[in-house]
Amino acid sequence: MAQTKTKPRTKAEAKADSALRETVTIAAPAPAAGHLPSVDERMAAGKALRETVPREIHGEWKPQTNRRNPVDILQEQDKTRVESLLPIRYGRMLQTPFAFLRGSAAVMAADLAHTPVSGIRVQVCGDCHLVNFGGFATPERNIIFDINDFDETLPAPWEWDVKRLAASFMAAGRNNSFAEADSKAATREMVRTYRTQMAEFARMHALDVWYAKLDLDTILDQMKDTDWAKKIRTGVEKLRTRTVPDYDFPKMTEQKEGAPVIKDNPPLIYHVPDSLDQQRVLNALERYRDILPGDRRFLFDRYRYFDIAMKVVGVGSVGTTCAVTLFMAGNDDPLFLQVKEANASVLEPYAGKSRYENHGERVVTGQRLMQSASDIFLGWTIGDFGKHFYIRQLRDMKLKPVVESYNPSRLFGFAHATGWTLARAHARSGDAAMISGYLGKSDVFDQAVEKFAVSYADQTERDHEALANAVRSGRIEIFMEG
Repeated sequence: MAQTKTKPRTKAEAKADSALRETVTIAAPAPAAGHLPSVDERMAAGKALRETVPREIHGEWKPQTNRRNPVDILQEQDKTRVESLLPIRYGRMLQTPFAFLRGSAAVMAADLAHTPVSGIRVQVCGDCHLVNFGGFATPERNIIFDINDFDETLPAPWEWDVKRLAASFMAAGRNNSFAEADSKAATREMVRTYRTQMAEFARMHALDVWYAKLDLDTILDQMKDTDWAKKIRTGVEKLRTRTVPDYDFPKMTEQKEGAPVIKDNPPLIYHVPDSLDQQRVLNALERYRDILPGDRRFLFDRYRYFDIAMKVVGVGSVGTTCAVTLFMAGNDDPLFLQVKEANASVLEPYAGKSRYENHGERVVTGQRLMQSASDIFLGWTIGDFGKHFYIRQLRDMKLKPVVESYNPSRLFGFAHATGWTLARAHARSGDAAMISGYLGKSDVFDQAVEKFAVSYADQTERDHEALANAVRSGRIEIFMEG
């Protein structure tokens, strides 16, 4: 059933709805005995949702009269984080409103909970901003473009991902001092591509949707800015030559007492021997090993554990436990794995609790649902003191967008790639035909989300100023990196 906003639920309502939340799509038409709804029937069911939730209504954004102070929400997250790292987190968020948006998924989740939704649920990213898209190598060593951060993933309304991504394009354009029209154009292109691609996925077979991917060569071939495409190709070729043994290993390690260890680079990489002793690490890694498929377990067993160090990553993740571990299969055969803490998704208060007891498993499952290809070492574990973690390779030919260097044309092209990718990710778990039926062929939804993105970018600037005020008053301590 469609709803116009999320309302607090009683315990009885939550219990009655629990089975519903176990499925990703909650508004599919009920099939008659022996009959599966056709694409046209599912599209018609999606179109019918417009009667309750008109597409134009998605353009509305007005903060609730009782909206919480964004700094309060951020500091609530601090309770489970490493206190000494919090000044780094807030220093990074303070840099620009765009940086603030990247680090404040919890703030936007609380806001999105009060926005209209059609009632169709998919596996969402949960922290869907444009810097969480990029290139990386598949197990076959091809470089594809995809979403690459799933800390907040959960079944939830598909609109939440679209609106957060749209707001990030507006904020990025403003951060680069673009004309407002150029920022709006990129935002609208992302939504338009999402809508038109969803219509294509709606007509595809389920397996074809699952196999669909966007490789980097395809993106570069379609680029109008040929000089930019050539520059990226050159960077990719350099990346291909930077193997872990030849590049990462000598850069990240040093020899101590005849054995390789991870090189300290405080405050971003450092050892904590007292609070993270080797035996506890080995216990957690043994649990991780046990959940790997048999073939990956066989490969993992070729490596011997050597060292672990804490690592500060991202913006919103700063303060959560994150470590890099070094394994060796031979003197020149290293493997770096990232061990990252997984807490409850910021969406859970509004979309329902995860079905997975271990939030590492929640992250891993969501990633596999949404990505066209995932790291062969992706897995989860639990620490001796009950903390949840997920594990993946530290670097695997990753390409991160340097959005600050983009001009309007490049941001527009990036918007097209992210819109395509998000539609594919949602179509893998949700009902593409229903979503497409709701979106329709016109640009009504595109314009509505563009309007929302403008208003929410304004809100982000106000929230960023609230953080600046908290810093000036001494409530928040920051560390500005050189």
